[in-house]
Amino acid sequence: MIVTIDGVAASGKSSVSSGVARALGVPYVSSGLLYRAAALLALEAGAALEDEAAVLALLEGSGLRLEPLAEGNRVWAGGRELTPDLHSTRVDKGVSAVAGLPGVRAWIDAQLRALPQPFVAEGRDMGTNVFPHAQAKFYLTASPRVRAERRARERPEDIPAIEAALTKRDEADRRQISPAADALVIDTGPLDLLGVIEVILSALPEHEAGRTS
Repeated sequence: MIVTIDGVAASGKSSVSSGVARALGVPYVSSGLLYRAAALLALEAGAALEDEAAVLALLEGSGLRLEPLAEGNRVWAGGRELTPDLHSTRVDKGVSAVAGLPGVRAWIDAQLRALPQPFVAEGRDMGTNVFPHAQAKFYLTASPRVRAERRARERPEDIPAIEAALTKRDEADRRQISPAADALVIDTGPLDLLGVIEVILSALPEHEAGRTS
């Protein structure tokens, strides 16, 4: 079984996906971490983020791999763990440019499709492009202000600045982000983490039956 959880930046996809995966007893797959890793590798190498050939060469030579776990994903480049460096401000600013490169998206999609099932996959186009055959699809959204307030709890940054950055990223990502036609759209603004997880679990008939039997 594959469950996809897509959505806009800072909508809570990772936390929700991890919670759903733990409830189901399966790993969760964070596609966004691979895009962040691609941006980090390009930044460290001094490559232009818009240079598809350069970024692809870095990916192909890096031994980049995702370690999907229910409690959180880890990303490795050979024997080096990149995970602690993937949520910096400079990676935040660069990831949209890298994610907009068709060749990079194809390379990362291939890595994701090679992972063993079952799992919960979160990202931007998991339900529309990477796993269109997924049995259950969800799309998380929330206003830029709500998302900025949440992100400010994780990082010591100014809320209006975060909101402006998220709005700009929404505009850059708009061509890549749209809910699958058969996805359940969830506004996470009025819900806490457990509330969102419960909405998703309650929409999974097989799991719901198992929980109440």
